[in-house]
Amino acid sequence: MKSILDGRTGLRNEVEKVAEVAGYLWQKGWAERNGGNITVNVTEFVDDEMCNMPAISEVTPIGVTLPHLKGAYFYCKGTNRRMRDLARFPMENGSIIRILDDCASYVIIADNPVKPTSELPSHLMVHDHLVEKGSPYRASLHTHPIELVAMTHIRKFLGKDVLTKLLWSMIPETKAFCPRGLGIIPYELPSSIQLAEETVRQLDDYDVAMWEKHGVFAIDTDIMQAFDQVDVLNKSALIYIASKNMGEEPEGMSDAQMAEMTKAFNLPK
Repeated sequence: MKSILDGRTGLRNEVEKVAEVAGYLWQKGWAERNGGNITVNVTEFVDDEMCNMPAISEVTPIGVTLPHLKGAYFYCKGTNRRMRDLARFPMENGSIIRILDDCASYVIIADNPVKPTSELPSHLMVHDHLVEKGSPYRASLHTHPIELVAMTHIRKFLGKDVLTKLLWSMIPETKAFCPRGLGIIPYELPSSIQLAEETVRQLDDYDVAMWEKHGVFAIDTDIMQAFDQVDVLNKSALIYIASKNMGEEPEGMSDAQMAEMTKAFNLPK
């Protein structure tokens, strides 16, 4: 069967990056069963033939109206699909959707009628805001990094910027590669509009949003970069936990050392 990826190098490259990241998420233990979601805005790769492709699904309401996504196209991980399967067969465990002119519904156009992630409203609300801002960010990732989630079960880490400053202090690369830090969102029902709205707000100020007792939501120019944001943060969490396991509270970089880094690398915070 012909795939929508055939003859479209840019689109294929984006989907193959999603498949590669899905494999990393499974290998790290961050994507149990069907856990985690990925969406990528692939509108820039759309040609006239794609615009004229008929729907292979019924029209489906999104649940919100997203005025900046009219006619946009997204690759989405399928609901109830496993990352380990998406890594091997991305177009059998995900699909490409078109946002309709009402900005409140979508159809699937390829390759198979795989219904998108249950977190689609959260993802699309973030993408709508990114397009509104003129952001170059096109990829969003939700996953369950073990050590970061574990830290949100400890109340002292949930104050504003407490976890950001702690993680920055564990290794210089974290502040360099995640310079706006980690925003904390108190527990909300998964897939809820409230969670989506708070995620949009947090991502205006932070690189990654942390959903308390649940997981993270990261955005970047492509899915590999979004994965890297989470990876550096979780490495810092691992270093902190490893130090604690040796029986001591880790010293971390001092405020003066982090200020020196901020100046030397021209970081925003």
